[in-house]
Amino acid sequence: MEIASFKNCLREKTALMGIDYGSKRIGIAVSDLTRTIANAYTIIEHKNKKLDVEKIKKIIEEKEVGGIVFGLPLQMNGEEGETAAEMRKFAELVCKETNLPCAFWDERLSSSVMEKFLVKEYDFSREKRKKLLDASAAAYILQGFLDALKRV
Repeated sequence: MEIASFKNCLREKTALMGIDYGSKRIGIAVSDLTRTIANAYTIIEHKNKKLDVEKIKKIIEEKEVGGIVFGLPLQMNGEEGETAAEMRKFAELVCKETNLPCAFWDERLSSSVMEKFLVKEYDFSREKRKKLLDASAAAYILQGFLDALKRV
């Protein structure tokens, strides 16, 4: 869904959820209700897709989420590969189960940027970074989308 169409589907005073889908973990970020600031929220360890979706639905209810932004893992040349296809299948399932507007946002280098930030600014160990990285990448993705949403 294009960003302008997505914006038109949103109800007032609802948060947005950012999802960084990975092969082992799903990073979750949630915005405030004014859709200004993205915050890293949690990481879901993959169990199976049905359980993953149920956990996402619970967060949606708790955090008053009105729309979902999925990080789209494009290759460096801008094309979609196998990872993007897998993520799109998961996104389709989530969107169908939640009946919320969904959008995609280029996530190239988001994990790399956030890992460098966590090392430089906080000097986190590899183990601590592993626990924070996916949710932080989701927040980075969601913040980029929120900033673009304000300009539409």
